Amino acid sequence: MRPPPASPTETFRRLLQPPWPWLVLFAAASSLVIQLFPEARGGLLYDRGAIAHGEFWRIWTGHLVHFGWPHLVVDAGLLLIVGTIAEKENPWFFRIGFVLMPAFISGCMFWLEPTMTRYGGLSAFNLGVLLFIAAQGWRKDWTDWFWPAVIAIYIGELFYEYYRGGEGGGAIRFDDPHISVATGAHLAAAGYVILALIVMRLRTKNIAEE
Repeated sequence: MRPPPASPTETFRRLLQPPWPWLVLFAAASSLVIQLFPEARGGLLYDRGAIAHGEFWRIWTGHLVHFGWPHLVVDAGLLLIVGTIAEKENPWFFRIGFVLMPAFISGCMFWLEPTMTRYGGLSAFNLGVLLFIAAQGWRKDWTDWFWPAVIAIYIGELFYEYYRGGEGGGAIRFDDPHISVATGAHLAAAGYVILALIVMRLRTKNIAEE
C-alpha cells in the first residue's frame, strides 16, 4: 500500500532541517559575491572567444554571473527552492549535475550556437533541475496532475521564448540591453536531464536483472 503523500508543511519542514544543501548555498553565495564585485564579471562570464583561447573555467563560472540584481534575485531564489529539493531528495543527481550540467549547457552553446558570444545566469541549470524533479515526481504517481502541469509549463515557456526570438528578458530586466533570453541553453538543460533519466533507467534495469 502506497504511503500517503507528505503535506506541504511537512515537506517544507524537512527541507529546513539538516543536512544543509551546501552546494546550493555555495552557488547562491558565489553568485552574490560576483554581483557585489561587478569588475570580476568580465573574467568569469561565458565568453565564446575567451573559452576558445583556453579560459575553460568560464564553462562553469559563467553560470554564476548575472546581468543585474533582478536577474540574480530570480535565479538565486529559484535555485534555493528547486536546488534544495533536489540536493536533499536526489543528492546523487544534483551532485553530479552540479558539475556536469553547466559544462553540458556551455558545450552545447559553444558547438551549436556560434552566434552566442556571451552567456550568464543560473536559469538554464535551474530549469534543468526543475524538469528532473517534475519527472521524478510524476514517475512516482502517474495520476498526479501537478508534475505533468509543471512539465507542460516548462515546454510552454520554451515555445514562448522561441516565438519571441529570445528578445528581452520577459519579466526580468537585464542591465545590458543587448542581452536576451538564451532559449538554446534552456533546451540544452532539458537535453541533459533526458540523458540523465535514460542513464538512470538503464542502470536500474541492469541492477534488477543481476
